[in-house]
Amino acid sequence: MVSPKAVPSIKLNNGVLMPQLGLGVFKTQEGEEVRNAVRWAIEAGYRHIDTASLYENEQGVGEAIRESGVPREEIFVTTKVWNTEQGYDQTLKAFDASLKRLGFDYVDLYLVHWPGRDKYIETYKALEKLLADGYVRAIGVSNFKEHHLEKLMAETNVVPVVNQVECHPRLQQTALLEYCTSKGIVLEAWAPLMKGDLDRPALVRMAEKYGKTPAQVVLRWNVQRGVIVIPKSVRKERIESNADIFDFELTAEEMAEIAAMDENFRYGKDPDEFLF
Repeated sequence: MVSPKAVPSIKLNNGVLMPQLGLGVFKTQEGEEVRNAVRWAIEAGYRHIDTASLYENEQGVGEAIRESGVPREEIFVTTKVWNTEQGYDQTLKAFDASLKRLGFDYVDLYLVHWPGRDKYIETYKALEKLLADGYVRAIGVSNFKEHHLEKLMAETNVVPVVNQVECHPRLQQTALLEYCTSKGIVLEAWAPLMKGDLDRPALVRMAEKYGKTPAQVVLRWNVQRGVIVIPKSVRKERIESNADIFDFELTAEEMAEIAAMDENFRYGKDPDEFLF
């Protein structure tokens, strides 16, 4: 358990504060499983929940937040428009459906889930309208490479606040992180725990040194890089453990040792190949 005040927030380029730790709920089943995960996360000090229309659990996320007793404005909620919902009018409809499922008046962050082939500009323009109309506090993208961001920013008006991408020691996205930082875009890591592929001697050694787990070491590494992390779990003890990363700090040498693990290896899809 950590105090919500112990979790740092990052100021986005529009001034909105976003907690650097969140709970991801990809593949978390609608109903009791997602409600429990979100409830346990909030009890453990999380104030940031990341869902998407694709996950089909927005309703449970909204229910758990309402049942938590924590005021809605104290919890940062992200959802995303799925690939089949892209396009200007379709995105506005998709957002309305997500908002109804969540049972909220607004969403803190709305993301274009994947760039896809050719609709992400008009999709993002719909996000700009939602922002202007006050239905979202911030807008951004997910799984965008540098060339997608260049095209997007050339044809739209609002710089994304966040780019949520696969990011972990085996896929560190260092060049993309530097590019995003130069544009005022915060990088957010999905699959930050490498799908549990953490049995590496250096990580185990660091974990033993700090009295932590390899998972906590990896999350701490990304946090120290200025990256937002959204580890996913449905187990209470793991959700609590993933939050317990703010009472130690990796040395420059340890950060460099983890940096040397980069293999440009993806567990998920390459955005240039995941076209629709």
